Amino acid sequence: MDTLIQQIINGLVLGSMYALVALGYTMVYGIINLINFAHGEVLMVGALVSWSVVTALGGSGLPGWVLMLISLPIAVLVCCTLNFGIEKLAYRPLRNAPRLAPLITAMGMSLLLQTLAMIVWKPNPKPYPQLLPVEPMHIGGAVISVTQVLILGTTAVTLAGLMFLVNRTRLGRAMRATAENPRVAALMGVKPDVVISTTFIIGAALAALAGVMWAANYGTVQHTMGFLPGLKAFTAAVLGGIGNLGGAVVGGLLLGLLEAIGAGYLGELTGGVLGSHYVDIFAFAALILVLTLRPSGLLGERVADRA
Repeated sequence: MDTLIQQIINGLVLGSMYALVALGYTMVYGIINLINFAHGEVLMVGALVSWSVVTALGGSGLPGWVLMLISLPIAVLVCCTLNFGIEKLAYRPLRNAPRLAPLITAMGMSLLLQTLAMIVWKPNPKPYPQLLPVEPMHIGGAVISVTQVLILGTTAVTLAGLMFLVNRTRLGRAMRATAENPRVAALMGVKPDVVISTTFIIGAALAALAGVMWAANYGTVQHTMGFLPGLKAFTAAVLGGIGNLGGAVVGGLLLGLLEAIGAGYLGELTGGVLGSHYVDIFAFAALILVLTLRPSGLLGERVADRA
């Protein structure tokens, strides 16, 4: 039972980070029907920028939590600027092109960002400093760190704020109007280009936040670190229902729980044939199963029908 509780905690933490990145995928897809495969690399850039700031200020004597508070806004700013530039230079000229063109462009942008990061930060993995207290807190027979508590709390607040933004604010109404029909929305005073750019910026902020959390939780950063989380987050978005904000959250948490519980019991279930390093099969096996039985995802796809 203690192992199960521990794996549930680990799964919720991992799923929370997946959910943040999945929201960026699903928001962009819901408005312009584009899968931004460079989104995982935005997470990577956020983590590496945070590492650079923390390393540069490491000798200043500031407490770890202060260093995190300083590095996080800088990482968010850099990632938002980066994603704004990607949308304006790479995706906007292809907005009316066949769907295959922006998809290939997104893949190319992903590889480009990985290569540029390798040049700027070098290819070797770098240890991310332990900024928060390391003393664990005990929940029954399981333990949870201060960093993990911060991840869960920050993610819950962020997701609640995003849901309020999309469903209750003027910007959210503009997003939904642009998703339904950008031309009619423009006639009603909405600026579709501004709305789309804002959506990319919000997604980048979420990815940067997830990147800093990922680095703080796992203690290492490198130029390829965004590929697998980005792929898993896309899987989570599809699993929950692409274009559905609630589905992205549910998909992320469910995927994290599947991976964590699978890692805890995979060796036992297979008699030692498969170890925890094979845990990725759970994510994609679940995706195949859901798409076979329910192609629109667990909560259904919410993409507006365009006139």
